[in-house]
Amino acid sequence: MDPAQVDAFFARTSPDYVFLAAGSSGGIGANQRYPAELIRDNLLIECNVIHSAYRHRVKKLIYLASSCCYPKHCPQPMREDMLLTGPLEPTNEAYAVAKIAGIKLCQSYNLQYGADFVSLIPANSYGPGDDFNPADSHVIAGLMSKMHHAKAAGLESVEIWGSGQPRREFIYVDDLANACLFVMQRYSGSSPINAGYGRDISIYDLARLIQEVIGFEGQLSFEPTKPDGMPVKLLDSSVLRELGWQPSISLEQGLKTTYKWYLENELSGS
Repeated sequence: MDPAQVDAFFARTSPDYVFLAAGSSGGIGANQRYPAELIRDNLLIECNVIHSAYRHRVKKLIYLASSCCYPKHCPQPMREDMLLTGPLEPTNEAYAVAKIAGIKLCQSYNLQYGADFVSLIPANSYGPGDDFNPADSHVIAGLMSKMHHAKAAGLESVEIWGSGQPRREFIYVDDLANACLFVMQRYSGSSPINAGYGRDISIYDLARLIQEVIGFEGQLSFEPTKPDGMPVKLLDSSVLRELGWQPSISLEQGLKTTYKWYLENELSGS
């Protein structure tokens, strides 16, 4: 977030290729508590990194945007040309505006300076190394942490925000990393490109899957008075699929691998 330090890094390292995955993010709770930080931090990061990439003649940059950039009631699945066609989901509007600005920054530098800056819009990512803090994390890491501690404490139920009806699409972190490399090698253009798993799942069914992976035998208590966020978020990733990319990790496999990492790393304090 410091322009001088960012520019000094680029001057020192002279990168040819940049993957801009840095940023502040969180679940619905974090978006409601920290809207100022989420819009400010992300704007600073993308402005500083993208401008320094231009100044130091980076050959190509991939900027990771977010599926939150699409309108709240976007037709499903969400195509890239549907960006900015309707109002955003209010619970994550500040974050979404910042991420949309990053897309526009890439497009503007391409237009004015002939840069090769590409915006990749991923589905909700998860996997080893995630933030498992239940207060601020995204849904998979948050539910995993909650259910693990509930099981360990012998609790009879776990509270889950919302009705359980919203549907979300999840991409395992290794598949997303693979998509980033694929796009760096195979795609250039100012139009953003979606990267999703290809199927969505309700939060209710997701919670049941996580419950099965963890072995928590208590009740799942959904709280419909809490916000649901966008009703559905499923990306149309046909452009990327037609170029030859495919995900390889199923949701069930990814959840098991993520929980194994959580047990070996988060709980050991390493």
